Amino acid sequence: MAFDINNLPSFDQLPVRPGAPPGSAWGLFGDEDEIGTWNLVTPAKTTQAARLVKKGAVFSLNAPLDELSRPLFWFRGAPRRTMFDCSNGMRLSYDEYLDNFCPQASTQWDGHRHVCHPALGFYNGFSHEQVLAQGSTTLGIQNLAERGIATRGVLLDIGRYLERQGTPIDQHSSHAIDVATLEACRDAQRVEIRTGDVLLFRVGWLGWLRQQSAATAAELAEHLVVPGLLSGQEMAAYLWNLHIAALATDAIAVEAWPPVTTPDRGFLHINLITYFGMNLGEMWDIDALAADCAADGVYEFLLTSAPLNIRGGVGSPPNALAIK
Repeated sequence: MAFDINNLPSFDQLPVRPGAPPGSAWGLFGDEDEIGTWNLVTPAKTTQAARLVKKGAVFSLNAPLDELSRPLFWFRGAPRRTMFDCSNGMRLSYDEYLDNFCPQASTQWDGHRHVCHPALGFYNGFSHEQVLAQGSTTLGIQNLAERGIATRGVLLDIGRYLERQGTPIDQHSSHAIDVATLEACRDAQRVEIRTGDVLLFRVGWLGWLRQQSAATAAELAEHLVVPGLLSGQEMAAYLWNLHIAALATDAIAVEAWPPVTTPDRGFLHINLITYFGMNLGEMWDIDALAADCAADGVYEFLLTSAPLNIRGGVGSPPNALAIK
């Protein structure tokens, strides 16, 4: 390792590489690094996370691939599945294929290729030419697939917390969750967030969406508004200083949509993926896990994820499990 996991820089100490953008972790994990904050998940971290399994309860965090029959982003349609007889008409065996499969159309990881700075390029300073060259696999999702993910997961159930405070989130809005609210929820749940964790935060959006009419879904497709984190330097600094490995939510975007940006630090996707090398999970199916955590008061668990091994892939379904 080119870094000291016990002495990681604070946000105010970034960057560590001369010439890197302010507030970026470029070079921290090595000049050729392609996995970013996943470097914080060490063998010792995985061993500690495995010890969290106490009652054998397993929660799939994956929505169906065709969860959104009508895409909320026009370029992310549901897959079309065709099952066919592959036994020369003997009706003996069958295969299938998928058309229009977008790996980020449902529960997903946004990989390191997903966003970049228009002028500065991708995470760790990889250029557009390096990443977009024909046949390039630089920063591809295969890096996570080949590594595998097993670490401590922690849930902040923001939606339930605010309901109990008498100020429920309007799910059909761009309600922005600030740092103070995250900290208040963490204190209420008595949760400690540690280096190398995957931090899940639930707003309640996916469960709400499943109860809506076709008319509401059509309206969202035309004018998407979604609750999420407040963009800006304060949020970026807060998330970096937690030294988490990744961040995931049950909404279709991590930040409130449309993003509420500030002049100094804007779109959280660029802050987190491009500057920090932190992958983002969206549309995770968290409700059953959240209900169990609320029932037993335990908000930590072993989290595993096995992304698809797509060489040069931009993102992937996470194939994620929480085990308590």
